[in-house]
Amino acid sequence: MMLKEPISSRELIQAPEQGDHPAGAHDRGLLLIGLFKLAKAIFFFCIGAGAVHLLHKDVGDEVTRLALKLRFDPESRLVALLLHKADLIDAHRLRQISVGTFGYSALALTEGIGLLLEKVWAEYLTLILTVSFLPWELYELIRKPDWSRLSLLVINLAVLAYLIWLLRRKNLLGKR
Repeated sequence: MMLKEPISSRELIQAPEQGDHPAGAHDRGLLLIGLFKLAKAIFFFCIGAGAVHLLHKDVGDEVTRLALKLRFDPESRLVALLLHKADLIDAHRLRQISVGTFGYSALALTEGIGLLLEKVWAEYLTLILTVSFLPWELYELIRKPDWSRLSLLVINLAVLAYLIWLLRRKNLLGKR
């Protein structure tokens, strides 16, 4: 009887992964979704940073300064609407916005990195989060239909369909 030598750490590192695609190839769908999630993470981080930046400032004054810098007429309807909305935002609301957007940014970052690394847990996390936001997206689309809301819904439905297809192909999602 011949004893097998234990596998060295070097052999483990160099061993090819057992996956659906050739070594070094990545699933393009997961790559695309992961990059989209990373872009969302950056976007929401910037929103949170902006909310923190405005925390101890008069939001109305900042809107007026921005309008002048962008060469908008300070008496225009758009600027008046923004000033009206800015009056509704206080320090407490800015803190809520920053906490919420930083939290969502961290979640999108986690999803994005996990998907880029093709981790199954990230596929499930993205699937669950996408499903959980669909009722809210449908409500918003019905409440105030526009192309941006419809586009967001279509993108999320495409992501959902792709993840379900991928998990079923991997036999990780129960078939009916």
